[in-house]
Amino acid sequence: MKAKEELRIRAVDLRREGCSVPDIASRLGVSRSTAYLWTRHLPRDPTPAAAEERQRRHMEHMREARWEPHRKARDAERATTNQAAADWVGTLTDREVRLLGAVAYWCEGGKEKPWRKNICTVQFINSDERLILLFLRFLEIEGLDRRNLGYRLSIHESADAEAATRSWAGVVAVPADCFRRPTLKKHNPATVRRNVGDSYRGCLIIYVPKSSRLYWRIEGVMAGIAREICVEGSG
Repeated sequence: MKAKEELRIRAVDLRREGCSVPDIASRLGVSRSTAYLWTRHLPRDPTPAAAEERQRRHMEHMREARWEPHRKARDAERATTNQAAADWVGTLTDREVRLLGAVAYWCEGGKEKPWRKNICTVQFINSDERLILLFLRFLEIEGLDRRNLGYRLSIHESADAEAATRSWAGVVAVPADCFRRPTLKKHNPATVRRNVGDSYRGCLIIYVPKSSRLYWRIEGVMAGIAREICVEGSG
C-alpha cells in the first residue's frame, strides 16, 4: 500500500473518531485542503452529542479569544495597583503593628461571651498565613515568644493533616512537635467543598497561655479606636 493511501485511510479513521480537519492535517503532516478532500464524504460529527460538544467547545474558544485582551489588561492593572499599594505601606512601626494586631484579633480571635464572663483567653484562628504572621509579630511586640505559644490545626478529616501541620510549622518557624493534636472536621458528602487539593492546609489556631491581661489590652485598643472614630465622625 502506498504511503499516501495509508495517510488517507488514517485521516478517515481520525475523522470518524471526531477529529477536526485542522487537527487531522496537523497530525498527519498534510495540508488542510488535502485532509478535507480525504474526509469530506464523512459527516462532520458522528453523533448529535458530538455535534453539541463541538459547538460548545467552539463557543468557549470564541469567548476566550474575545475576553483574553480584557483579562490581560485587567491583570496588568491589578498588578500595578497591588505594587503601588504595597510600596505605600513602607516600614511598620511597633505602634502600627499593635493597632493592626488588635483589629485582626477582634475580627478573627476568640472573645468573651455574655454567658462566659471573664473568660478572656487569647485564641486566634485563620487560614491566611499573612494574618497569622501579623498576629505573631503583634505578640512578639507584646513581649511573647512564639515558642511558648500553643498551636493547633483545624482541618477536614479528608485532608492530609500531617502534611498541613508540617507546612504551618514552617510558616510560624516552630517545630511540628510543638503542635497539639489537630481538630478534625467531619466530612459531609452532601457539602460541595472548593477548599481541597494540595493548597488546602486548614486553619491554624494560636493559643496564648495566661493571656487575660493581653486580652484586656486588645479590648482597650479597640475601645480607643472606636472612640476616635466617633470623635472624627462627629466633627
